[in-house]
Amino acid sequence: MGGIRSARVETVGGFELALLADDGTGSRQATIGYRVYQALKQAIVRAQFKPGHLLSEAEIARQLGVSRQPVREAFIKLAEVGLVDIRPQRGTFVLLISRREVENARFIREAIEVAVVRRAAEMASADDVGQLRDLVAQQAASGDHPDQAHFLSLDDTFHQAIARIVECENAWRVAEDLKVQMDRVRFLSLSNATPVETIIRQHLAIVDAIESGSGDAAEAAMRLHLSEVLHSLPKIADAHAEFFVP
Repeated sequence: MGGIRSARVETVGGFELALLADDGTGSRQATIGYRVYQALKQAIVRAQFKPGHLLSEAEIARQLGVSRQPVREAFIKLAEVGLVDIRPQRGTFVLLISRREVENARFIREAIEVAVVRRAAEMASADDVGQLRDLVAQQAASGDHPDQAHFLSLDDTFHQAIARIVECENAWRVAEDLKVQMDRVRFLSLSNATPVETIIRQHLAIVDAIESGSGDAAEAAMRLHLSEVLHSLPKIADAHAEFFVP
């Protein structure tokens, strides 16, 4: 997250929200609205705020010690990525997960990340490959039943590191906004639909392909990895029907 130094944690409606501290750089990540957005997005993705939850602009602003304007900006951004529904005169509500939106987001994310990983196979240095292997090792070290938030954070760092290899972190930023619906499913799925060893094995295959310098192999490995959600989605939707659009 760039130069952001710390986070303060507040409780809103019984849930903890981490508000990242300003790093003083004036960067996009340092703006109050963006930091409130990230805090609320995290709470929704982690199912702390469940579908149908009414988000109180005034309460969130009070608890986080900010004005209502950055909270309002965060709500607009959350609506743009399909996490909330802003209803005039009624309030802002967390949306159900749409299977169609998950599938659409996966399709677009695949197009971006396949192009990135193909180029990474051409550009990666030994140090780059070593960093990727270290990230996979950290995931493997978390065990069969890891802390979901930490494990998925490592997963994001892995994919972001590949974008960094090709000096195109903008590609990751686009994918990051696209994948919020996938993230909600991923958080629900880690414990009961997608074995941790499967994710680790797929990540290793991606790293091996990058190290080999084969763009074709890297593309195939990434496509297989990102298609995992399609296999687990029906099981997750059945197990957590209250989270999904009927």
